[in-house]
Amino acid sequence: MKPRVLIVDDEKNIRRTLAMILQADGYAVRQAESGEAALALLTEAPAELVLLDVCLPGQDGIETLRAIRAQEAAPAVIMISGQASIAQAVSATRLGAFDFLEKPLSKERVLIAVRNALQVTTLDQEVQRYSADAARRRVLVGSSPPLAALREQIAKVAPTAATVLIAGESGTGKELVARAVHEASPRVAGAFVKVNCAAIPEELIETELFGCVRGAYTGADRSRDGKFLLADGGTLFLDEIGDMSLRVQAKVLRALQEREIERVGDSRALRVDVRVIAATNKDLVAEVGAGRFREDLFYRLNVVPLLVPPLRERPDDIPRLATHFLALYATENDLPLKRLAPAALTQLQERRWPGNVRELRNLLERLAILADGTVIGAAELERWIPPESQPAAAGTPSPTGGSMDATSDGASQGLVAARRAFERRLIATCLAACGGNVTRAAQQLQIDRSNLHKKIQAYGLDPRRTGAAGPAANEEDSSP
Repeated sequence: MKPRVLIVDDEKNIRRTLAMILQADGYAVRQAESGEAALALLTEAPAELVLLDVCLPGQDGIETLRAIRAQEAAPAVIMISGQASIAQAVSATRLGAFDFLEKPLSKERVLIAVRNALQVTTLDQEVQRYSADAARRRVLVGSSPPLAALREQIAKVAPTAATVLIAGESGTGKELVARAVHEASPRVAGAFVKVNCAAIPEELIETELFGCVRGAYTGADRSRDGKFLLADGGTLFLDEIGDMSLRVQAKVLRALQEREIERVGDSRALRVDVRVIAATNKDLVAEVGAGRFREDLFYRLNVVPLLVPPLRERPDDIPRLATHFLALYATENDLPLKRLAPAALTQLQERRWPGNVRELRNLLERLAILADGTVIGAAELERWIPPESQPAAAGTPSPTGGSMDATSDGASQGLVAARRAFERRLIATCLAACGGNVTRAAQQLQIDRSNLHKKIQAYGLDPRRTGAAGPAANEEDSSP
């Protein structure tokens, strides 16, 4: 569709000249001779851009600009004047005018101003859509008592400067909780910087966190800032902090205590103003006892502990989560909106969900794309839902001490055999949930793709057969 431009000027020749210039360049043009007429036309049909004269009979251009900018989804406005004063230009800019053109008008100047205004408007709209989509993905969905209690804790801790340690099983939404704390805090205007401590090699994580100076090591051809400096004035989220080495833990502890860091290869200390939120699915109390996690760092992080409940403890939230994800993926993929029949919802609520909300989300994305019809019944759900399995954290303690869940499944096999049986079952379930796609399964299990291939071979699993419940794995992804 051609960009729509509204020309507002009381001089007929000016309107005609501007219309000829813009129509020749491919724009759809309408004209108005007064501010009142312009507002009426905009009510009838929107425009992407308004060329607005300052001096108009009746309501002048500045007042018309004010009325236009007050509208929802207001168009960009370029002001035009034959006798503009600096005060008028400043006033128009403050009210949101994109540009200010003086008569006599140059064809080239008009076209450049119009193109720039429309380009910026398009970019602004894209940013707004992206922000809205990102916000929809980051929302904590549900109203169950466990989630309500968590929200209450977030509301209490967010306005403070306290360090937060978020505990919970994989897939429960620990990053969403961290973002919720950040966005409800006085640091919301600052950056939210995430570091996955389990995904960064040991030899690189120190540079990733603290930065380096040029020449600090082979290949350091330039100085770079680490995540602490990038998060200055904002929030640093250290995800999977239980996987951090003791050497790096010592430096993180110093940064928390002294509020300063040293880049690799630099002896100069740099002050940082960062709020740290950490998360883990490990039992840090046990890790401290085993000597794999510093006790002093644990107490420094565990100022305010937040425990994210597993999905099996909040089944009442599943209908709302299902509605949210089906709507999200329908919009994202430009598909018809689908809903789950009551019997299908009951099936979802009765599952244990070892992969928690992440597992549910992936299933609903699959259903949004592949399920037939707009109402997903129990029989249709059975086609795409993977076999049930025990929760990933069964029999493991909370990352900050205390039991998360308990089960006697596999206890009679001996620890090693039970662990191997559980790992094989978990990998098979995850592959099925990912339709045999090894890359996606590795991402969900949070291990390297090559490592997952080794485990698949060791347990005698076939990704194609295991993924029969979902889309067939492609040849490229099923290879090591």
